[in-house]
Amino acid sequence: MEKYFKAIVDGYYGYANYLINEILNPGWHNYFYWLIAASLVIWVLELVFPWRKDQPAIRQDFWMDLFYLFWNYFLFALIAYNALSMVAVEVFNDFLGLFGITNLVAIHIETWPFWAKIVLIFVVRDFMQWNIHRMYHHVGWMWEFHKVHHSTREMGFAALLRYHWMENVIYRTLEYLPLAMIGVGITDFFVVHIFTLVTGQLGHANLRIPLGPFKYILNGPQMHLWHHARNLPESHPNGFNYGITLSIWDFIFRTNYWPSDDENLPVGLPDEEKFPEDFIGQNVEPFQRIFGKKKS
Repeated sequence: MEKYFKAIVDGYYGYANYLINEILNPGWHNYFYWLIAASLVIWVLELVFPWRKDQPAIRQDFWMDLFYLFWNYFLFALIAYNALSMVAVEVFNDFLGLFGITNLVAIHIETWPFWAKIVLIFVVRDFMQWNIHRMYHHVGWMWEFHKVHHSTREMGFAALLRYHWMENVIYRTLEYLPLAMIGVGITDFFVVHIFTLVTGQLGHANLRIPLGPFKYILNGPQMHLWHHARNLPESHPNGFNYGITLSIWDFIFRTNYWPSDDENLPVGLPDEEKFPEDFIGQNVEPFQRIFGKKKS
């Protein structure tokens, strides 16, 4: 128990120092300012080249989505996630130790060229995220958490970051094993994470990005808008277009649906779905529904 308590203390202390250092020391390897810079650039692009020209610059729930941006990427980790995840890793490693497993790394990529490591990590992570995202739409209790992300009624770059904090827990937990098995380095993961952040914000942005034949490989705002459609077709009752950065998984596994480029497509949860519009309500509601205190 002392080891786990130390992991919690070290987790809080280490992450607090990391966050303070991120804020006080801007730099090329500073995730805090990468997030701000990417968001500002994409927002300016939305203002200058809007796809939905009648959508206001400060769209519905814009400020709440900005709060979600900092909450999910920084504040939640400071309050709970980082320390608890360190304990979870310790517990998992101790469990593996019972079977004599002391090293999870199955593929040693340390000596690979930088670009090859980045490509492998990116493809493995994106495929895992596609699978997890698909689960969110097919597993009842997971969908209750994912509804937060789908509650937005006007799409913009910051809509990417509107999601329940439990999604952080589930995504990172299910991603851990395959990434650990290929020995992901911090620098390599940083590069992949920044790239997927930018492409994810672009995928939710109020921008028209014609991809041409690359639409079969990369996800974009025209395809992803359909993922957020308010009314789903009978052929796809649990959704479609689950790709995060890559669209190729949807085309391979036939979970794609993209009948047109309709910038005025109504998005959000169905009209009959009553869902809280405030931050606290959105984060409490899924637990109430899952544990039977409130019906959908």
